[in-house]
Amino acid sequence: MTPEKSVMAYVNHLIVSNFSYFWDEIDGYLYYLGGTLGTLTLGSLAASVAYYFATRPVPERPLVPLENQSPLLEGPEQIHVSKFYKESKNGKFVSYITENVRTLYQTFREGAYASNNGPCLGWRETLTSPYQWINYDEALLRAKNFGAGMLALGARPKQLIGIYSQNRPEWILYEQGCYSFSLVVVPLYDTLGPDACAFIIRQTDMQVVIVEDDGKAAMLLEKAPRSLKIIVAIKPIRQTTLERARSRGIQIFSFIDVEKLGAKGNHPEVPPTAEDLCTVCYTSGTTGNPKGVMLTHGNVVAGVCSVILQMGDHRIRAGDVMVSFLPLAHMFERCCENGMYYVGGCVGFYSGDIKELTNDLKMLKPTVMPAVPRLLNRVYDKIQNDISASGLKRGLFNMAMRAKEKEIARGVLRRNGCWDKLVFKKVHQAFGGNLRLMVVGSAPLAGNVLTFMRCALGCLVLEGYGQTECTGAITLTVQGDHVPNHVGPPVSCNAVKLVDVPEMEYFANQNTGEVCVRGSNVFHGYYKDPEKTAEAIDSEGWHHTGDVGMWLPNGTLRIIDRRKHIFKLSQGEYIVPEKIENIYTLSQYVNQVYVYGESLKSCIIAVVVPDTDVLKQWATENNVRGTLSVLCNNKNVKELIMNDMLNWGKQSGLKSFEQVKDIYLHPDPFSVQNGLLTPTFKAKRPQLKSYFKPQLEDMYKHLD
Repeated sequence: MTPEKSVMAYVNHLIVSNFSYFWDEIDGYLYYLGGTLGTLTLGSLAASVAYYFATRPVPERPLVPLENQSPLLEGPEQIHVSKFYKESKNGKFVSYITENVRTLYQTFREGAYASNNGPCLGWRETLTSPYQWINYDEALLRAKNFGAGMLALGARPKQLIGIYSQNRPEWILYEQGCYSFSLVVVPLYDTLGPDACAFIIRQTDMQVVIVEDDGKAAMLLEKAPRSLKIIVAIKPIRQTTLERARSRGIQIFSFIDVEKLGAKGNHPEVPPTAEDLCTVCYTSGTTGNPKGVMLTHGNVVAGVCSVILQMGDHRIRAGDVMVSFLPLAHMFERCCENGMYYVGGCVGFYSGDIKELTNDLKMLKPTVMPAVPRLLNRVYDKIQNDISASGLKRGLFNMAMRAKEKEIARGVLRRNGCWDKLVFKKVHQAFGGNLRLMVVGSAPLAGNVLTFMRCALGCLVLEGYGQTECTGAITLTVQGDHVPNHVGPPVSCNAVKLVDVPEMEYFANQNTGEVCVRGSNVFHGYYKDPEKTAEAIDSEGWHHTGDVGMWLPNGTLRIIDRRKHIFKLSQGEYIVPEKIENIYTLSQYVNQVYVYGESLKSCIIAVVVPDTDVLKQWATENNVRGTLSVLCNNKNVKELIMNDMLNWGKQSGLKSFEQVKDIYLHPDPFSVQNGLLTPTFKAKRPQLKSYFKPQLEDMYKHLD
């Protein structure tokens, strides 16, 4: 036997006899050899083996001891703090990284210097055109001109200025234009409708609003409060809208004309201080009017700096490219973008159509991406659906996952291995091919989906937990911790403790309770609402989040429940619908679910939106014909889905009264557009109850 054949025989023997142990090394080695074993001499083969083992992927060291990620302060309250700031143990918090960079006005200029006037804001004119860019210096000049133009129109420092637009470069020019003259940014939600927008304009006495297009201008004019005097439009406005505005005493200017107006004047900048308000960000509450969260420049800079510190070796830097598609009206995206501008990175905006996001990603090739579970769940479900039809595909996928999980457990992050090329290449390409960092927030992410994304993307995927009231992040997972189903230790700008929730049987001495936060990122109250402010922030400065958490033995936090949205059944048992919904969505047949109950009833029921792809595949395999609506009315389909939901409930430890007794199958997803979800994709429970009132009443009627 030749030396080359003996090596191949040995490799085959290793694979067959002990695949799981040896595959990590064999995988990398075979990839390096590139399929040329048959042409190597013994000497060159030995040299290649030596070279591979000298250059193979080096595991990354965890940034903190994984068994002890957050120290406890002395005292009975069991307050957890960060290990990323030495003074945390003394009860102090990070407010900034550099003494002279403490506002978002200063962070943008710091980024311009760090990037050496590199690209800053990118966009595409069409779905087939490449990204074009504005450099930092041009962005700064245009922002200053726009801010000066607003002053020329009558705005004054510390006045609240609104914006009603999707993500685009002008959003940032407006934002930085406001900061140049100590104006306060107030985003209006793109999908809240005229009532909520009118409420926000009225409450803030807003005189100026920037809008994206004619449609949004017309929507504002429907119920425009008397305070509104000026609309600045990014895109052209129809003559009929101009006349309608004029009849209401409202002037409409173009964005470009405001820039030109500012360029003509000689308005010296009025930079803000760290204590000045930077934004009033209205939360998309599931009930009642939205609440205006008041955040200072110091709040946001503290939040951004603490996250950068917790990213460790993978922190964002000059040269990074981030994709912007999550709403800039929310603090998660705002903080991510302001972090990029701080370090001199650039941000490319998506085309505006979420269905074309993959197209945008392939063209932009981002290195950094904020993401939400809703998007990642769809990617995971699509992959699962693709491999379910083929035993070979499923087998290869499972082998790849096992191999990649072992690599990640050893601290190896890469996307150039054999399994990456063979199994996960399409996933890499779908995200642009260059991702090195993904930050996931907004809602809990299932552990299996998080593990899949870490394996498939081969980059650092961090999961965080936060709130608008805490300027985005409260906790964040750390480099080196590959275990899912938690949201990491506290970031260095805040401390976290749990307090008792006796009505739900959660107690802090058992490491469970409502999550409370204190630190330099905590908001200064709700705008013109002292009553709700007093409910949210106690006398010691702790913000009560309403979320229920659990401390794990290693000092990381797991979010397990929500204090609100609980009700009693007629027999006195408490029901937490969101907990039950999270369990039922583990079913492969369930896309969305709304659990409902009444205090006069002894059981709960649910509205279920089936997973379209899974249900259609089941129908094909079982020779059941019909549209999705027809399938939803099929008794066998209903029985199939309900039984699977109940099985998941049983496996997850739901008590009998926590299991639904009937379901209604609905073919159309809950969405922001149909008013059943908030812009952050949380269920609007009152609206769901009203929308499905006939079906809910009918289910209870048949159960009585």
